[in-house]
Amino acid sequence: MSHAGVGHHHPKGIKRWLYTTNHKDIGTMYLVFALIMFFVAGGMSLIFRIELFRPEHVFIQPQFYNEMITMHGIIMIFGVVMPAAAGLANWMIPPMIGAPDMALPRLNNWSFWLLPFAFSIALSTMFMSGPMPDFGWTFYAPLSTTFGPKSTDFFIFTIHMLGLSSILAALNIAVTIINMRAPKMTWMKMPVFVWSWFITALILLAIMPVLAGGVTMMLMDRNFHTAFFEAAGGGDPILFQHIFWFFGHPEVYVLVVPAFGVISEIIPAFSRKKLFGYHMMVYATIIIAFLGFLVWMHHMFTTGAPIESQLFFMYSTMVIAVPTGVKLFNWMATMHKGSLSFETPMLFAIGFLVIFTIGGVTGIMCALVPSDYQYRGSYFVVAHFHYPLLSAVMAIMAAVYFWLPKWCGKMYSEAMGKWHFWLTVISVNVTFFPQHFIGLAGMPRRVPDYPLQFTDLNQVSTIGAIVMGLSQLLFLYNLIRTVKRGKEAPQRPWDGAKGLEWTLPSPMPYHTFEEAPDELHGYED
Repeated sequence: MSHAGVGHHHPKGIKRWLYTTNHKDIGTMYLVFALIMFFVAGGMSLIFRIELFRPEHVFIQPQFYNEMITMHGIIMIFGVVMPAAAGLANWMIPPMIGAPDMALPRLNNWSFWLLPFAFSIALSTMFMSGPMPDFGWTFYAPLSTTFGPKSTDFFIFTIHMLGLSSILAALNIAVTIINMRAPKMTWMKMPVFVWSWFITALILLAIMPVLAGGVTMMLMDRNFHTAFFEAAGGGDPILFQHIFWFFGHPEVYVLVVPAFGVISEIIPAFSRKKLFGYHMMVYATIIIAFLGFLVWMHHMFTTGAPIESQLFFMYSTMVIAVPTGVKLFNWMATMHKGSLSFETPMLFAIGFLVIFTIGGVTGIMCALVPSDYQYRGSYFVVAHFHYPLLSAVMAIMAAVYFWLPKWCGKMYSEAMGKWHFWLTVISVNVTFFPQHFIGLAGMPRRVPDYPLQFTDLNQVSTIGAIVMGLSQLLFLYNLIRTVKRGKEAPQRPWDGAKGLEWTLPSPMPYHTFEEAPDELHGYED
């Protein structure tokens, strides 16, 4: 059978998006899906923040409050940050390494289309008789096994589908980077963004099967009378926490390491300098990923672990601060004496540095066993983990503003972008910084009511959350306006005074799809 002319058949309309194997189309679908889920999860957070505006005033029932907290956490992690980062990977990795597409294009299509079906299953629990999953995004046993609502089985199926999607995407990205680089693009000539995604893919391949095993054991406990996590049957609920956090802590780096890659592309571009310490940045990221597997039990200091274990995990957690500090100082050294300009992507990149650093400092506080005993289960921990996660969101926004002219050939409104940045960075801090003090004063997480002395800071936090939510509508409007009727982007939107190539990553990507030269943008082997 002749295949002549098959390559010229281009489906239109919905078929184009259902059947596409083009990395750009799939990248776009990931990003659009993440944007939709961003507003869904954000709406859920506003519901429970409004509940916390006044004590002793019931806006929503406690049961629904817990359901909203559970779904908000799962959607933000699996439905927003991970798909958005995968969208950036799909769009940018092939041109950065000189590949025509991803290595496994049909697998690429499948890994995306698993996501909307998975979240349809999760959100369908809102319309079932009985409660939605209500045990928090960590779904600890026995809350999720013995006491979980019937909808928990749908939740488990959702997690399985999300895990499969992540494994397929990670496999595809790793194979693409290993096999499809331009002939002379050696490992140490790859852009840092590509390095960051290669490391992220390896983390995902290691941790997702662990999560799958954990939720399968949940399913067995719930439906087949096993007792993996049931103390009465000889099981151990603490085993669930070990399994979950062995997945859960490296997962934090799945969210943040691609953000490291984005920032390593944007800061050199707007500093008009090559990235300071390219090799050390790569090695620091590898070390962070490796150490991320050795710290999971710092989430479990209060579970009665032996003191030797607590000390090991305390020190290993503190050690991660060293390679992370290397990265922060290298980014600042890149900016030092550079010819800086402060367009929207650069503002979001600097915002990332500030927000991420605050999260890192409070992370060191949580790493200390004696102080963690005081913080665990309080709003201090909520404030702490929102800082690194929101820094990842800010890096994604920086990437969208940075690469949008490449993606659609049109220029966004710079004034609107700057308004979006300032409203976002101020409202993030107004929302989450007071929660450190509420937590230190003793307010526990996941409670819909609280004593009167916490009222003022909770009200500040809720107002910040509302402003943050509204400011994202400006982002949405700017995106739609750019795609529909934005001005045509110049050939080099971020040209500046030095005639920069407009992606200016570290090192420069080579786009001929043939081979990379011996030296790429000033880097030597």
